Amino acid sequence: MDATNALGEFLRARRALIRPEDAGIRHGGLRRVPGLRREEVAMLAGISADYYLRLEQGRDRNPSLQVLEALADVLDLDAPATAHLIGLTQARPSQARRSDRSGDRGRAAQKPEPVPPGILQLIDGWPSNPAYVENRFTDVLAANPLAMALSPSHSPGINLIRAILLDESERELRRDWEELTEAGVAALRANVGPDVDDPRLVELVGELSVRSERFRRLWGRHDVRPKHARVMRLHHPKVGDLDLQSNKLAINGTDGLILKVFHAEPGSRDAELLAILGSLTATSSGDGRKLTGSDEHRAVDEQ
Repeated sequence: MDATNALGEFLRARRALIRPEDAGIRHGGLRRVPGLRREEVAMLAGISADYYLRLEQGRDRNPSLQVLEALADVLDLDAPATAHLIGLTQARPSQARRSDRSGDRGRAAQKPEPVPPGILQLIDGWPSNPAYVENRFTDVLAANPLAMALSPSHSPGINLIRAILLDESERELRRDWEELTEAGVAALRANVGPDVDDPRLVELVGELSVRSERFRRLWGRHDVRPKHARVMRLHHPKVGDLDLQSNKLAINGTDGLILKVFHAEPGSRDAELLAILGSLTATSSGDGRKLTGSDEHRAVDEQ
């Protein structure tokens, strides 16, 4: 991940995904690069080839909004990806704040934000709805017992995208693992936006790029898609196949914390299975169902 030239990296990755014929370009014979050539992107966007080359090489980092919108059209970007492209050219206040810190700045930047006490009380009061809180890097910060019963990876201190990609039991649990990992990596990029040099992100991307070929390929595509409501399809070891609606709620007043809540269709077989899992959880759960405060921070720091 080249944090010093995020715009150029994004442009290179996205033009490699566009087939020439889809852009109205006839081609024959062997092409040395996948997707569109630089000069083809420039021609279609109505800019000079030399100017586009400067953008990709990071020698010009302040294109106009008109140029960016033209490039987004050529690269077939949707609204979130276009917003991401524009964001890559703008100043990043979070980066400036980090540069002003003194002392152990790297470790401080990685310490997760505490979950508001009211949110902890809320999820604790939902014995029938699995719920957990994650930050924009998918570090789980708090969870209720039923969420952890669905998957141990919903436990505080776990990085969810890391667990889903690297833990074989998670692959067995997730019936839609291929779709989930693709959506998860695209959502991670959407969550961090232009802040690609955040120490926590650099650490996470570095590890996953080494340990997961699938992550390396998906991250290299530069897909940008925020998470939306979806159906979570599980093959649970205790109750079998289970389909749950997944919804996310932004927690106001925080730096990107998300509350994830799951529910089953009322009266459905899935609702019955979730109730059974809840009963099993109630009879076996003890203390330590969520971490808060300094314990919560220490769990993520010690990963």
